[in-house]
Amino acid sequence: MTRVGITGSDGFLGWHLRCALHANDAVSVTGANRETFADQARLERFVTGCDALVHLAGMNRGDDHALEATNTGLTRQVIAACTATGARPHVIFASSTHQQRDTAYGRSKRACAAMLGEWAAGCGATFTNLVLPQVFGECGRPFYNSVVATFCHQLANGEQPRVIEDAELELVHAQQVAQKIRGLVARPVAGELRLAGRPLIVSALLDTLRGIAGEYARQVIPRLGGRLDAELFNTYRSHLFPARYPVALALREDARGRLFEAVKSLGGGQCFVSTTRPGVTRGNHYHRSKFERFLVLAGEAVIKVRRLFAADVTEYRVSGDNPRYVDLPTLHTHNITNVGAGELTTLFWSNEIFDPGNADTHAEQV
Repeated sequence: MTRVGITGSDGFLGWHLRCALHANDAVSVTGANRETFADQARLERFVTGCDALVHLAGMNRGDDHALEATNTGLTRQVIAACTATGARPHVIFASSTHQQRDTAYGRSKRACAAMLGEWAAGCGATFTNLVLPQVFGECGRPFYNSVVATFCHQLANGEQPRVIEDAELELVHAQQVAQKIRGLVARPVAGELRLAGRPLIVSALLDTLRGIAGEYARQVIPRLGGRLDAELFNTYRSHLFPARYPVALALREDARGRLFEAVKSLGGGQCFVSTTRPGVTRGNHYHRSKFERFLVLAGEAVIKVRRLFAADVTEYRVSGDNPRYVDLPTLHTHNITNVGAGELTTLFWSNEIFDPGNADTHAEQV
């Protein structure tokens, strides 16, 4: 069992890393949050026994003096805890491409990397300085984590985003960062590593997100031609959950019966139908990247959704008499239960054809 400690485990990237490691039975994860850093003895217990320590804790934005002091102070605390206990974990530090800039954030990243490198050299530990471009992903905090989160939040709430500076971005999804860290935990590499992202200017990003939001508002799943398209779409959908679901479908009815359009997609995918006996629950799993839709065709059901590591459960009561779909957000576990007296018939749609070798379906009770 490999023990991985994550500082800033309650933050955006910390949550994504926990999600990526959650299904790995060979890894034990422990987190350090603000309360941990407020108690040095507790921090010392945290570092003791860690095989790898991923240092993510810090400030991204704020007063320059507070930002620089906070980031370097947290790193000093980590080093002090390791020194006091004799712990020598492989430390992976989330640095930034801003480390070369003469800003409070850039200076703090340089200083933290230098301190950790000196500590590792002095005690024989392994240190990886992982340099990251702009990180985005599901459940990002608008006006703080990334411009992607800000634009998605604004579009999801009917606001009009605007470009302040049409700079070039280098975007990398948080799950790609988490995957890289997973690899480093399994096979440590010392020194500085740079994770490359995909270049995109701010105006092009906004155009792409406007296109995604416009198509989806018309109940059309946009073309997800590349990895970035799918990541931006899943990020946008996370800002619609839970208030925008379930979505009602237009019913057309005549003497022959009723008709509705269950899925309209520009990019294909896979559709299947299941029946479920009364009282039976299907699901209790989550997906890291797969997009899935639940639509009850006949019967009565409750769909439950819970964000990973959260306690609150969102419930949707749905019926075949009034067809409404729920598009499940990634990194949220979900299930569907037949709560009616008769058989439940449900249509499921996914944006990709099922691959048993790479199912992206991970068991987790709601």
